[in-house]
Amino acid sequence: MRFYDIFNGDADGICALQQLRLAEPRDAELVTGVKRNNRLLARVHPQSGDLLTVLDIALDENRTDLLRVLDAGAACRYFDHHFPGTVPEHPRFEAHIDTSASTCTSLIVDRHLGGAHRAWAVVAAFGDNLAGPATSAAGTLALSDADVARLRTLGECLNYNAYGESLEDLNFHPADLYQRLHAYRDPLEFAWQSTEFTDLQRAYADDLEMARRTPVEAIGSGIAAVFLPDEKWSRRISGTLANELARNFPSRAHAVLARRGEGYVVSLRAPGPAKPGIDVVARKFSGGNGRERAAGIQMLPQAQVEKLFEALRAAYGG
Repeated sequence: MRFYDIFNGDADGICALQQLRLAEPRDAELVTGVKRNNRLLARVHPQSGDLLTVLDIALDENRTDLLRVLDAGAACRYFDHHFPGTVPEHPRFEAHIDTSASTCTSLIVDRHLGGAHRAWAVVAAFGDNLAGPATSAAGTLALSDADVARLRTLGECLNYNAYGESLEDLNFHPADLYQRLHAYRDPLEFAWQSTEFTDLQRAYADDLEMARRTPVEAIGSGIAAVFLPDEKWSRRISGTLANELARNFPSRAHAVLARRGEGYVVSLRAPGPAKPGIDVVARKFSGGNGRERAAGIQMLPQAQVEKLFEALRAAYGG
């Protein structure tokens, strides 16, 4: 019997796995990648009796491979908060999926574990730009304001590390980063003691300073876009910049487009409580998915940029 831990390489995926493995220690083969590499089940070929734990990757994009591993006789436990499509019913499939705008995968795991390692869920929620739910979860713990601020910075840095076109763009391979923090039951200890966090803070600050110099363009009433160049730093910081713009201008929709060859990798953020969710807009395009408040498109051809802007204007006015 073999075990596989399959997880998104961002803060939410890493912290979800951290909680589970602190509560249920287990050696497993780690399968992860950059944040936008959602089709991770394609890399796994289990046998009958094997057990897969899947965290923070969209079921809808992994459906074919999920059915394949179940047909092979493996079992799968799935935690996620992205649009799943139709959730399969199978005796060896256990789904913990909640697409509410106020949750993330680590908060779903936190609920499953009864808050056993909640501080890591707080880190993840801050990293996923869910400041309200993160602050509420932190309020159940004996934390100072300075502690909460540090957990927030840790979450943002872990999340930042996962953005890139390839693993070569990242400061740390997500599997390596998970293994380095796994030794720490308390995320505050990791934040105070690890050189990895110090390195991430420095890189994060440098990349964000570059991104903040890029012009923000109005593409409609209450809709803005930023075009980033084809550089490693821009691919690393695109999601972070989108989150910062969404926090600073919450009534505005945002599209951050990072140049990639003849097209763009796109990060989208919805305005306020507006409907429809930004994931609905993203799924109009090949490789688009996400959740109600934040979504992305893995590769948008140059010829479809104006079509994206039209979809944003149709959804949110302007």
